[in-house]
Amino acid sequence: MRLSVLDLVPVRTDQTTGDALAATVRLAQTADRLGFTRYWVAEHHNMPAVAATSPPVILAYLAAQTTHVRLGSGGVMLPNHAPLAVAEQFALLEAAAPGRIDLGIGRAPGSDPVTSIMLRGARDDSADRDAVANFPQYLDDVAALMSAHGVRIPIRNQDYILKATPAAVDEPRLWLLGSSMYSAHLAAAKGLPYVFAHHFAGQGTVEALATYRSEFRPSAVASEPVTFMTVNAVVAPTRAEAEALLLPNLQMMARLRTGQPLGPLDLVEDAAALTMHPQAEGIIASGRAKAVVGSPPEAAEQVRAVASEFDVDEVMVNPVASAHRGTDPATAPAREATLELLAKELF
Repeated sequence: MRLSVLDLVPVRTDQTTGDALAATVRLAQTADRLGFTRYWVAEHHNMPAVAATSPPVILAYLAAQTTHVRLGSGGVMLPNHAPLAVAEQFALLEAAAPGRIDLGIGRAPGSDPVTSIMLRGARDDSADRDAVANFPQYLDDVAALMSAHGVRIPIRNQDYILKATPAAVDEPRLWLLGSSMYSAHLAAAKGLPYVFAHHFAGQGTVEALATYRSEFRPSAVASEPVTFMTVNAVVAPTRAEAEALLLPNLQMMARLRTGQPLGPLDLVEDAAALTMHPQAEGIIASGRAKAVVGSPPEAAEQVRAVASEFDVDEVMVNPVASAHRGTDPATAPAREATLELLAKELF
């Protein structure tokens, strides 16, 4: 089985942004050393517990400090950016780390409405609607711009050649990400590799993957359907310890889904002392049931079960463990341990 990693660069209450980035470097190097297939970072904005605001910046930083693992975005939220800007960033990453770059693209804003407006240059509502409506074309534009031939634009009876980089030798691997049926239909129609955000959505995964596989049309990018699963994971020597390390993330997601104020990720001791209202407790229980959580043998069996249920030969784990009070802020030992313990069981 292939294992990969999704990282949102979480920020705990004891960390600065710099600390969180330092911990992410250590986590990526752990994945690199252990033989994980790919390491993706996600795009989120104005969230106190998430430092992953700019995937290409983080990926360039990680590419300089890793050797083998594929690096990618999980994903870049395309309506937030001009297609040419995305193509330029990832064409440069591919040139710097040839054969190691994945460009995962999503349609969601990755932020609240106010932040989204500021991120997109305070455009009016019609411009935002156009960015979403034109998403399929923008997806094609990014792919074409990254190619060696670029895009030909007819201007005054002649062709203007537009390229993301002057002399591309290879291109990043393009993936479409989603958490709805829209993305499944689009990925199938365009013949793109596809990843459903199971770690976040948790519902509709079976239907989305079945639709993608049944409607898939072969393309130059993929001759057959290509997909894998994403799942939240915490692995520790005992199930009790794993659940304690998972609880801060579950509480944060409960606050998000119930519209409560958000903050940095709590430490284990602080999360254990909190009392959540019944609605939040239900969300926490649901998140715990969908996660890979437990001792190494338990967690490995859960990963195998997920792979079997959704018929994939690669699983991408999002190591969401927090830390105990007194942990070095520049480290995330429980996140590293999740990768170490899973690798020992599954590789």
